[in-house]
Amino acid sequence: MKSICIFLGANPGNDPKYAAAARNMGRELASRKIRTVYGGSNMGLMGILAESALEAGGEVVGVIPESLVKKEVAHFGLTELHVTDSMHERKALMAELSDGFIALPGGIGTMDEIFEIFTWAQLGFHSKPCGLLNIDGYYDRLMHFLNGVVEEGFLREAHKDMLISADTPAGIIEAFHGYVAPTLSKWTEKGPEHSIKRQ
Repeated sequence: MKSICIFLGANPGNDPKYAAAARNMGRELASRKIRTVYGGSNMGLMGILAESALEAGGEVVGVIPESLVKKEVAHFGLTELHVTDSMHERKALMAELSDGFIALPGGIGTMDEIFEIFTWAQLGFHSKPCGLLNIDGYYDRLMHFLNGVVEEGFLREAHKDMLISADTPAGIIEAFHGYVAPTLSKWTEKGPEHSIKRQ
């Protein structure tokens, strides 16, 4: 595994443990000579992740849309900084550059990023591991929600289990090394319902 994409908050959060987690993740990736791919910002947990990886001798690749560069939140001290025309292009390039994806604590943008790439995995568009760094139970309520989605028949258990969870950077990276994507379809054995009637 050469590169891992990290999704995380552009805010630092209210508890110092989140900054510590971002710092530890950057150092862990650097120590394993795994390139950090992230959203290219110098703000919040994103900036802390990048700085810690760089200080530990790691490579850091940022991907940021032009609109955010204009708001002066881009980190220009990275190994590489890619500037895209849109958020859609940003996420596509991050996916292309990465061998796995980890969400640290974050807000709506972080949820959007991890769920989009998780959906692509469920649909078989890629076979790369996706995971949550569950610092002090931050993602417990999300995992509880996903268990409910399984119970209600909108998600298969095997697909839910594709979203790996661990509480340390080392733990989630180790879990990634043994990951094998399931081959079953998103849909039930009957297949998707077709609402379009052909004439």
